[in-house]
Amino acid sequence: MKAYSITDIGEKRRINQDYVFCEEFTIGNLPNLFIVADGMGGHNAGDYASRFCVEFFTQRIIESSLTLPIGMIEMAVKETNDMLLHKAQENSELEGMGTTFVVATIFDKVMYVANIGDSRLYVIGKEMKQITEDHSLVEAMIKTGDISKNEARLHPNKNIITRALGANETVEADFFEVNLEDGDIVLMCSDGLTNMLEDETIESIVRENKGDIEKSAETLVNCANENGGKDNIAIIIVRV
Repeated sequence: MKAYSITDIGEKRRINQDYVFCEEFTIGNLPNLFIVADGMGGHNAGDYASRFCVEFFTQRIIESSLTLPIGMIEMAVKETNDMLLHKAQENSELEGMGTTFVVATIFDKVMYVANIGDSRLYVIGKEMKQITEDHSLVEAMIKTGDISKNEARLHPNKNIITRALGANETVEADFFEVNLEDGDIVLMCSDGLTNMLEDETIESIVRENKGDIEKSAETLVNCANENGGKDNIAIIIVRV
């Protein structure tokens, strides 16, 4: 397994509120750990939220005595949310802060994924498949048939998310268990990538550079910025 991560401030933002964690090797009782977080909040609050949640979460994983990955991740997510709310109560400048959170760990050929918000995880094998489901207003509108998937990308409310760390006293992550094959590519990213590039373009770039995940990630960032770069961009690519 080989992994590579990158973040970029984009072309329009003055602060990078995206944060990643990319560890190919053992961390606590997990064999590896990958996280993408996209912070939200005024001033430096979004930047603080994403960084704090990733760092606090990974520390809880390191200290955890649990062995089952889903249970370990679920407990660490709850504790991270509690602590983020506590930090916001302590400092009025951080009030209202929050962050998306998508986390993955791979045991041999089985990947465990947890997701809160609209940062995404894809698996690119024989085809490209989005594993996570966006917790967003436009995704809810797609489900009810009010708008199409293509309309969602240009919808004025596309950045409104319905779940985030720090949004409520309780937080519920979606969990997924995915069987992987040799040669599969796992792509994790913030919406700074997916709002700028169609899935077909993302898949094409990854496949063209399949042997060089670093080049894949950097090409994706460059293309997102060339298409407007309206938001921060965070990417993790793992080759199984």
